[in-house]
Amino acid sequence: MTLDANRLLNKNFPPVQQTYTTKDCMLYALGIGMGIDPLDEECLRFVFEENLKVMPSQSVMMAHPGFWAREDDTGLDWLKVLHLGQEIIMHRPFPSEGTVEAKTRITEVTDKGERIGALIVSDRVVRDVATGEDICTLVTTIIARGNGGFGGERKSTSKTDLIPKTEPDIVCDLPTLPQQALIYRLSGDFNPLHASPDAARAAGFKAPILHGLCTMGVATHALLKSCCDYDTSRFKRMRLRFSAPVYPGETIRTEIWNNGNEMTFLCKSVEQDKIVINNGYLLIE
Repeated sequence: MTLDANRLLNKNFPPVQQTYTTKDCMLYALGIGMGIDPLDEECLRFVFEENLKVMPSQSVMMAHPGFWAREDDTGLDWLKVLHLGQEIIMHRPFPSEGTVEAKTRITEVTDKGERIGALIVSDRVVRDVATGEDICTLVTTIIARGNGGFGGERKSTSKTDLIPKTEPDIVCDLPTLPQQALIYRLSGDFNPLHASPDAARAAGFKAPILHGLCTMGVATHALLKSCCDYDTSRFKRMRLRFSAPVYPGETIRTEIWNNGNEMTFLCKSVEQDKIVINNGYLLIE
């Protein structure tokens, strides 16, 4: 089956409901490196049940529709699908436990040509079942590299957030653990690429790589620490582009440019001397 843009745009995703506990929140926070220094009391608030805080980036794991690109009716070559960009819009902080529900919809399918692929944007609004209130809106961009040239409209890509050419105002280095991907996957992403050396080598990597969304979680930690004093209620909106993988055990350096309540940022692997997240934008209160 070839890609049919109209079929994708009209794809029906059933609502997904998920109940989560304080244990799930603590496990997620450990998976992105919170608690590496067990004496850091600010980080302890995310991995210890007393007055527990929830990382804004955990929103991407909530009421997730699963790897829908692998479903037969999409017409996608799922082995060539890459997570290109992510946006998180927080309407209010997550409670430390509860039940949430979300429904995914595909909002854009753009033909970028055979060489690049098909650009697909989806969103989902996560709401608190108990209160009926929206907690966050998630916008996900994927590139289906094997599905370009399907004859769709060649629309221009939305403008990315530009990184200044000046030196950053803030630099935050955060380490990852060698077993970081093995911890993170327990929050729900069981792609063997992040655990099996054989699967990683078959994909062209020297070893299992860190999940892109785990790297994003480390970036979220850096932004919370550097720009919000770990106050999750100040964290309003973040968007970014994934540009390269991180190997567990590497240090992620987040460089931040401050413009009042708006920030731009990028992340580098210190060991690879390579940008791994680019075109980052953060809005704080």
